[in-house]
Amino acid sequence: MSWLNRGDSAVPATIISIALMLAAGFLMTRITKKLRLPNVTAYIVGGILAGPFALNLIPQTIVEGTSFLPDIALAFIAFSTGEFFRLSTLKKNGGKVITITVFESCGAAILVFLTCHLILGLNFAFSVVLGALATATAPASTIMTIRQTGAKGDFVETLLQVVALDDVVGLVLYSMAISLATAVFSSTGFHISAVLIPLGKTLLLLLLGCFFGLILKWLVGTRRSTDNRLIIAIAVLFSYCGICAVIDVSPLLGCMAMGMVYINTTEDERMFRQLNYFSPPILLLFFFRSGLSFDLGSLLNQSESIGAVPLLVVGVIYFIVRILGKYIGAWSGCRLAGKAPKVRNYLGLALIPQAGVAIGLAALGARELGGEMGHALETIILSSSVLYELIGPGAAKLSLWLSGSYSNELEEVAPVPEITETGEKKSELELLIDRIQKIQSELPVHSENENEKAFTEAAEEYYRDQTQPQPRTRRRGLRRDIF
Repeated sequence: MSWLNRGDSAVPATIISIALMLAAGFLMTRITKKLRLPNVTAYIVGGILAGPFALNLIPQTIVEGTSFLPDIALAFIAFSTGEFFRLSTLKKNGGKVITITVFESCGAAILVFLTCHLILGLNFAFSVVLGALATATAPASTIMTIRQTGAKGDFVETLLQVVALDDVVGLVLYSMAISLATAVFSSTGFHISAVLIPLGKTLLLLLLGCFFGLILKWLVGTRRSTDNRLIIAIAVLFSYCGICAVIDVSPLLGCMAMGMVYINTTEDERMFRQLNYFSPPILLLFFFRSGLSFDLGSLLNQSESIGAVPLLVVGVIYFIVRILGKYIGAWSGCRLAGKAPKVRNYLGLALIPQAGVAIGLAALGARELGGEMGHALETIILSSSVLYELIGPGAAKLSLWLSGSYSNELEEVAPVPEITETGEKKSELELLIDRIQKIQSELPVHSENENEKAFTEAAEEYYRDQTQPQPRTRRRGLRRDIF
């Protein structure tokens, strides 16, 4: 692959590299699927294998030239997170879920920060950012496990609500932490204004994100075609990210606010499904690129910029301490919220996975901190995320089983009357038939997921637009979807 590094072949090298990244990411999912691991793990491992420490398939110039991917990928993730921040849901659930989420997030952040800074003696700025990154989780693994087991009940409802709000708390804490960290490195020394000014910028951009959400609502309207809805949404997201890049501020909170305002003012879930269908290739490239940037050799060395502890030791301690923080925080929050013992004792086990948002935030943090410190931050988060994704699904399944949210016994999965209406006891065959019929009655009407449904609707609408003749009219501006 040395010919890809030739200076006169930039365009072919870029195209072929992107094709290799997409193909390799897909092929790795064929392996992880058999191991029941999430796709994120496949993308990261694929990037590591294609990186400089293995096959070295992708030139370093391509990695450097795609530095915009973290901003774009996290814009989609943050906007999608805003969908779960519905005022009606928050009012319905009261303060219990918010209490649990704040406790489990802050529990992990505080414990990681204290361990890194006070026990390991690591740099303050590095410790505070690493602590903030410990709050984020990866809900995909947990949701996948819930769907596979068919778990139900109060434990499952609480878990889904917590993971939906967890990344919101993580984004807020990260914005505060990175502002504090950059203020510490200010050439003029530490001043309170060095913290307040970045926080003020973040607040203004948060309000700007809300304004962009209203703009998106106004531009999309109700009469836009499916294609143009997607085009407008991506244009608005990219515009906001561009503004944030100009003034060097993270776009995460603003994109989340944009999604929150849009869903609360329109109740348009279809927009989020369209973006979720469009974003997988971008997310694949982002996670694959993160694997390419992974420095395997640095794990065995120590970084003087953060302290005298080797990164491998820091990564292992971070891996363990974050799990303890999540469990203790979830237990404390559930106890304060008055949750049942089965929810209180096992909720923390289901919050172990960490991938998408944490890796994206680490990439942004590495760019903000720069140098060895930024490189060390991204290396620790990336390596620990692979481990979290390996044990996360198993831990989530264990928590669902221990909490009694699902059972492998057919009698408990589908309980039916054992006596007929005439008072006779049913045979084993009759009981089996009744249980099968009950399970079938509870299955969804169709197996088409939301992303496939959104794509099907888009294809059908496009087909109708192309095949049906348009009525002639003398009124101007009737075909608004063109403009």
